[in-house]
Amino acid sequence: MSVEFSDMKHGIRLIRFSGQSATQSFSREFLPMMAKAIDQALAEPKVQALVLTGEGKFFSAGADIHAFAQSIKDGDAPQLIRDLTGVLHPLLVRMRQSPKITIAAINGACAGGGLGLALACDARIASTKAKMAASYSGMGLSPDGGTTWLLPRLVGDQVSRRFFFENEVWDAEQCISVGAVDALVEDEQLIDAAVNMAKRWSQWGSHTKEATKHLLDVQSTQDFETHLKHERTLIEAAGTTEAFREGVTAFIEKRKPDFSEK
Repeated sequence: MSVEFSDMKHGIRLIRFSGQSATQSFSREFLPMMAKAIDQALAEPKVQALVLTGEGKFFSAGADIHAFAQSIKDGDAPQLIRDLTGVLHPLLVRMRQSPKITIAAINGACAGGGLGLALACDARIASTKAKMAASYSGMGLSPDGGTTWLLPRLVGDQVSRRFFFENEVWDAEQCISVGAVDALVEDEQLIDAAVNMAKRWSQWGSHTKEATKHLLDVQSTQDFETHLKHERTLIEAAGTTEAFREGVTAFIEKRKPDFSEK
């Protein structure tokens, strides 16, 4: 199989891109398979968090370069790019807007659209074998996959400019040093570390997760007063939820709250 999934404890689904879905992720054949697996997890009520990972040397290597070469010969390159971004970009929006937590367990190289997929997750854990590359400049392309929106929010504008214009490849140590990933672990610890983070981050109420993700995404495009109004609207809505009732009750009863299915 090219996209495999397994359900772990605590409502966590592990999705693994294997074979050509890792090495030629962004093709007309494999990208829809990846998107379908992620969308199914986002739609499944029992799934609280997703852990995305790859296989071998690759997390997600980006585009199928041979397909690009053929599309140039066929005069079909703009349509191919339009088809691929038409699948990838809405998927990234759905991931960012979902109350479900997504964790990228970066086992190897992630490049191009694969980099965008990793950056769009709520957190990233890298193994010592991980690498990040944009690779667009060397291909004569401009970036896509949300990379120019997501990366500056993690590492800053100028670090991102150097990354793109120098066509840099960051190894795992560089990824952690600039803040592109949240943790660095040995390869054999990668999945356990990602699953444990997914468990911690997904334990909260559905509104809490969705609203927090939304507020963090829009904070850089709103002035402070507008953002305060936005926060007020969402926290008022939170006051109507069962999770709020459970949180207050648990605090009074001096126990850990149970937000499952709330």
